[in-house]
Amino acid sequence: MNYANARAALQQYKHLSASTQIATASPHRLIQMLLDGALEKIRLAHSFMQQGRLGEKAKHITWAISIIDGLRISLDKEAGGPLAQNLEDLYDYMVRRLIETNLRNDPAILDEVTSLLGQIKEAWDAIGEQVSTPQAPRETHASV
Repeated sequence: MNYANARAALQQYKHLSASTQIATASPHRLIQMLLDGALEKIRLAHSFMQQGRLGEKAKHITWAISIIDGLRISLDKEAGGPLAQNLEDLYDYMVRRLIETNLRNDPAILDEVTSLLGQIKEAWDAIGEQVSTPQAPRETHASV
């Protein structure tokens, strides 16, 4: 097997593996995957910005915007109330900042959005640990 065939096989395996992970993931895990993906796209955009590869930078910023917009659209504002509205506002802000950095090539804006998304991901991961860890059953007391 030559290098090109091996690379194509690896890409197909990665695609199949990612598809399997998505198909079997819980809703909580899907959000974690989206947050990871957005952070990775911003990291890549930052790297391409520093290298002067503006086309690649723009491609990854656009991808990050799409992911963040997907997170925003998935919010259940009825069930989430003010928290969901605050997240929607924050996602909207991040998208506007990413558009701005795409025009200005300002890596500090990418750092700002990375920090904001990182905080959301940390909170989401902490929630996951609480949800994943079964709680001991609460003792109930009957009224006499």
